[in-house]
Formats: sequence, structure tokens, C-alpha cells
Amino acid sequence: MFADVIIDIQHEKLDKIFQYRVPKALEKELEPGMEVLVPFGKGNRQIKGYVTGLSETCDYDLSKVKEIVEISRTGVEIEAKLIALAAWMKENYGGTMIQALKTVLPIKQKENARVKKRLRLLLDKGTGEKQLHYYLEKHQKARARLMAALLDDPVLEYELVTRKLNITAAVIRALEEQRVLAVESEQVYRNPVKAAKEQEKDIVYTEEQTQVIDCFRKDYAAGERKTYLIHGVTGSGKTEVYMEMIRTVVDMGKQAVVLIPEIALTYQTVMRFYRRFGDGVSIMNSRLSAGERYDQMMRARAGKVDVMIGPRSALFTPFPDLGLIVIDEEHEPTYKSEQTPRYHVRETAIKRALLEGAGVVLGSATPSMEAMYRARRGEYTLFEMKNRSRMQDLADVYTVDLREELKSGNRSILSRKLAELMRERLDKKEQIMLFLNRRGYSGFISCRECGHVIKCPHCSVSLSVHRDGRMRCHYCGYSMPRVTACPECGSPHIGEFRAGTQQIEDIVKTEFPRARVLRMDMDTTRQKDAHEKILSAFANEEADVLVGTQMIVKGHDFPNVTLVGILAADMSLYTADYRSGERTFQLLTQAAGRAGRGERHGEVVIQTYSPEHYAIVTAAAQDYEAFYEEEIRYRELMGYPPAENLLAIFVSCEDEALLEKGCHYLKEYILRARGQTGAEVIGPASPGIDKIKDVYRRVLYVKAENYGALVGIKDRVEKYIEINSGFDKMRIQFDFNPM
Repeated sequence: MFADVIIDIQHEKLDKIFQYRVPKALEKELEPGMEVLVPFGKGNRQIKGYVTGLSETCDYDLSKVKEIVEISRTGVEIEAKLIALAAWMKENYGGTMIQALKTVLPIKQKENARVKKRLRLLLDKGTGEKQLHYYLEKHQKARARLMAALLDDPVLEYELVTRKLNITAAVIRALEEQRVLAVESEQVYRNPVKAAKEQEKDIVYTEEQTQVIDCFRKDYAAGERKTYLIHGVTGSGKTEVYMEMIRTVVDMGKQAVVLIPEIALTYQTVMRFYRRFGDGVSIMNSRLSAGERYDQMMRARAGKVDVMIGPRSALFTPFPDLGLIVIDEEHEPTYKSEQTPRYHVRETAIKRALLEGAGVVLGSATPSMEAMYRARRGEYTLFEMKNRSRMQDLADVYTVDLREELKSGNRSILSRKLAELMRERLDKKEQIMLFLNRRGYSGFISCRECGHVIKCPHCSVSLSVHRDGRMRCHYCGYSMPRVTACPECGSPHIGEFRAGTQQIEDIVKTEFPRARVLRMDMDTTRQKDAHEKILSAFANEEADVLVGTQMIVKGHDFPNVTLVGILAADMSLYTADYRSGERTFQLLTQAAGRAGRGERHGEVVIQTYSPEHYAIVTAAAQDYEAFYEEEIRYRELMGYPPAENLLAIFVSCEDEALLEKGCHYLKEYILRARGQTGAEVIGPASPGIDKIKDVYRRVLYVKAENYGALVGIKDRVEKYIEINSGFDKMRIQFDFNPM
């Protein structure tokens, strides 16, 4: 027997399969996915590797084939299907096979199992009482104390006995040797979900919810495994629909993965699922200890978990029979990995579902352009849910023009309309959320009088301010000196917009001294469980105002929130990114959806310098269709995804001259290698920051209509880099349709 092994070294030149002989003693035990120790290189040093396949034939000279030393007992097995998924990720997103394998291995090593011990009385009551008298006569107080406790309760927890009754291990051992008691052990799993299952309330589904659930059940029963996109307005009850879909799958003995974009969402989401599925629910996130993560994976593999909830990494839960993958808020940029391989959860989930015979459900109030584009082309099944589940009206939205506020002498970050509504809400003991739109913030220059933003003449994205006093485009490299007066209206009130959550918290406390204010941002949520503490305090109405960044606007349900203030709608509108309009529309719509989810009507104030921009007009009207039609025309015109595909090639090097030379050769090679694909090459340009820790950075963009054409170009570039030693000092990474 021979094993195909991939060596645990992250180097492109070693990114291939090596064959090893399987020792007779391991033939029955060794399986694909196992971690092994093998001799490697001239010195035969022992190194870890992963078995990707087994065969009875060898492709190499038998005299040179080395033998596997042993199976690594500390490693975690991965299944053959996950190996196939890793191979697909390497092919579609670049990087090495070992990088892909380490991505689908959410835990790296075994942790010590946690064992629970109990003491069980082996004697009947009469014999036990005689034994108790014997200990008392002999003045063996500790033994008598333990014997009396066991006569009251024949099964006792080991820890209870040692801690509360102060009995030593030696006393327990003595009674065990006398066959008075037995010590029993069982493995217990560290479960990060701490809650009691509550009695479920009967749910009455709306007509729209029922239609989606019935259609899914019919398809699933018929053996059809599709990808569904649920486009449902905020508060339409998408989570209830997911739970019914999961119930269908779990009742058939299968398991489900529920992906959510942020840890901040976990608490509320988990509680809703826990009420429905009890101990069958588990979570996976970066805040768990290594032991907790390991135990969740072991429980999942053993089939003791029905539903795994978590961010990206939960997609790779090693379930024995995966039936459904749900991606909530599928439009979120956090579903794109920033590490190699730079995979997107949406495509990777669809591939995993195909390998496992599972279904995929994507859900959002503001679907990504990519998901809606594919749904409209018939690649996904589209469901629309246009009404809120309790039939409440959507909130009233007011757009405030900050240029007018400035003209009337109001220089505060709170507009007069917002301040007036806040006063009303505080008097009525209702809650307020103030959202500072800082996502993807990079210093763009805008005029506070007319709202004009300085943009790149070639790429239709805003220019970013750099420390050297110039403004640059992060797509093509175009640059110009920083302006001091508005080229549109001549006003000197032109510059960067700067404000932080802490400043806003201080302003609110000054303006409304009696208001209780909570702040939620990266600074206040660093510690474990900080998200839960802030959100539960706000849910329990221990605060009147919650100030925060995008963390506060996603998926949360606070019935007493009747006012949402969006303080700087433009901050994401003019980032140096072709997706800025889409991101702004999504954030504003999600933020507006937090108001009026209970009995009382909600109101939203959007503060902006660009009230006429289509992303703001359509978000205020909560009109996704109108936004999509406008945005897709712009994408088609400029050749941006999803109309076309984009490959970013990031190149970094400590030697700037060598980097420039390398980028020049790469561009020349791509122009030759693109063949008849019609691919367009842009750059090299700065990827935002030119240099980090003395390493210079550049990016090349390749645009093509066909995704496969870009994968082909990536494959040829990888080979070109491999055979040219000049690239050895450079780091080259690929990113398809970068976020």
C-alpha cells in the first residue's frame, strides 16, 4: 500500500503530492485525511503531512520510496470530502494545497478530553449501614462521612465529594479497593452554549413564510438540492424560515450549518436556535478556547450536534451527513477571507453542498449584487418576502441635508431634526440607536457646502488622501495634489470628515445629561463576552441610547427602539471602492430596519451631504429593486463584478526597484498569456497603503467576463513565477473579485 501525502510546509515548490510506503502495521488503520509523521529531505527529518489518498500502485522508483513513520495521534483527521473541497479552493483561489487544507481544518491539534467522574455505591442499604457502623467504631471519620453521604444518595459527583465533603482521593481509593463503591468516568464536552431550553411558543407563519417553507420541503423531499436566495425586508421573519428548513433536514437525521457574519450577532441568534433545538445547537467562533473549539468539532463528528452556528470557519464543520448550509446576511464583506486562499463563503458553500448532497440558503434584506445577478439569471431560486412578519409598517425615513444645516449655523454632528426626535423619545422612555457609518473608512475629500467629492477621472471611485499631500486612486494609480478649495463651488470648506464613536458618546452626554448611553465599537468589545454584555444590557433597557459602528445595525431585534440616527451616511459612500454605493445602500437599509420592530412605529434620520445620490434615495425609500437597476447599469458600463470578473494580484517586496521590475514583467507576461480571453490588465497601482513594515506593495488587476479565463491566467502566472527565480524575493497573492 502507498499513501499520497502533502507535506506541512508552506512553499510553492513543495506544493505537490509525495508518495510513501504504508507499513504493514498501519494498513488497516490508515485513511485519507489523517495526519502522519514522515521522513523528509536528505537528513530524513521527521515532519508532519496529510494523507490525501491511498493506492496499491507507486508512480516512483520503489527503491527511493520512504516509509511512513507513524500516524500522528495529536492531529485531527479530515474527511475525504473536505480534502476534495481544499483541492477545489486551491484551484479556484490560488495559494498552496497546504494553505487550503489548513483552512478546512478549523482546529489544528487535539486537546485533552475533559472527563466527569462519579462515585456509585455497590452495597445494598443493610450492608451499607453495617459498614457505616464499622467506620464509626474504628473512628475512621472521613470514610464514615462518605459512607453516610452514599447511603443518602447512591450516586455522587466526584468533585462534590472532594470539595464539599473534604474527602481525599486516598479515602475514595480505599473504599474502591474494599468494593464499597465504584468510580465511573465519562467524557464530557465543553459546551460554549450556556442556557436552558425554554418552552417554545406556537408560531403562526405569514403567507409569504409558509410559501417559502412549503416550496423548500417539496424540493427537499423530491431529492432536489438547490441554492435559494431569500430576499426579505428587515423584520420579515427570515430566521423563523431558516429554522423550519433546518427542522426539515434535522428530522431526516441530517445536520445543518448556519453562518452569520459577526460574533456580535451570535448571542441573539444562538438563543433563538437554542429555544428550538436545545443541546443540538453549538457555536464556533474565535473567542472560544482551544478546548471548547476542539470539543465542538468532536461532538459534530460524532453526530451529537444538529446545528453549528458561527462565522466563516463554521462552514468546515466535519458533519457526518450535512444536509443544509444557511448563510444569513449573505451580502456581508466578512464572508470573504483576507488570508490565502482568499475564498468567498458563498461559492465555497455551494461547492461543499455539491460534494455532500446538501442544499444552500442565502438570506438578506439587501442581497449582494452577485447573488441577485445569479438569481435573476436562474442560477439560484429566488424567494421574495416583502412584508414584516407582524405586519408592522417600515419606519418613516427623513433625509437631512448637512449642507443646509451648515448654512443655518448648526455645526454639531447632531442635526436639528435628530436632536428634536431624540428629546421626544427620551421623554417617552423609548430607545434610540445612533449609528456612525465608518466601515471601510479612508480619507476622501468632500465639500461641506455643495457636497462635491473629488473622484478619479478614469475609475469613478473617490481619490484617497495620502500623507505626502497627494490624492490617489487605488485602482489605476492616478494621482493629483490635494485641493484646498472646492473645484465645483469654490468654497474653502473642503476637507476630510473625521468623527469617532467616543466623540459622539460625549456629545450625546453633553446635550442630554440624563440619558443613559452605551457605546459599542472595537474598543468596548475587546474582552470575551463583551458583545453579549452590551447587547443584553440594551435589550434589558438598562440604557436609552446605543452609539456604535456597523456592529449595532445587523440582525438585532430591540422592540423598544423607535428611533435610529445615521450620522454620516457619506463615509462609506465615497471610499476608494467600486462597491461603495452597494455598501452604503446595505448599511443604511439595515440600520433603518432596526427601528419600529415592536408595537410602536419607528423613525429614521439619515444625515448626509449627498441627499440626491441614488444609494441614499433608494435606501431612504427601502427600494432594493430601484437600487439594483441603477447599480447594475453602472457595473456593466465599467466592467465591474458581477457583470465581469476581477482578479487582483498583490505583489510585495522589500526592494522597491525589484518590485517595480517584477510587476512590469508580470504585466507583460499576462498580456501575452491572456490569449483570446479579452482580458484587460490595469495597473500596477498602490493597494491603499504603499508600504507596511518596510515591505513595498503593488497590485495588478485583470478584468475578464469569464471567471474560468481568470483561473487559467492565475494558473499560468503561478507556473511563470515558479520557473523564474527572480520572483523568489517577492510575495505574490491572488484575490478573485476582491472585497
